[in-house]
Amino acid sequence: MLEKKVIYDRVAALVADHFELSTDQISGDLNFLNDIDVDSIDFVELVLEMEDEFDAEIPDEDADKLTTINQTVDYIYEHQAKK
Repeated sequence: MLEKKVIYDRVAALVADHFELSTDQISGDLNFLNDIDVDSIDFVELVLEMEDEFDAEIPDEDADKLTTINQTVDYIYEHQAKK
């Protein structure tokens, strides 16, 4: 099972890479809609990247609730495959 810090680092790296942000622009409170103006297509692509990165499935109704990096990290942590 991955620890939250590992998940956070990987989510932050994905967000930084996907939206061409520097690491100092990334924080747990970063809001995808308000802080970096993500449109729905960008968000869907980001969710797909996270599903690949964490070998997880994030249903659309759950993805819609993930508005910050911290919420995303918590969701992935709680739903990761128990190995």
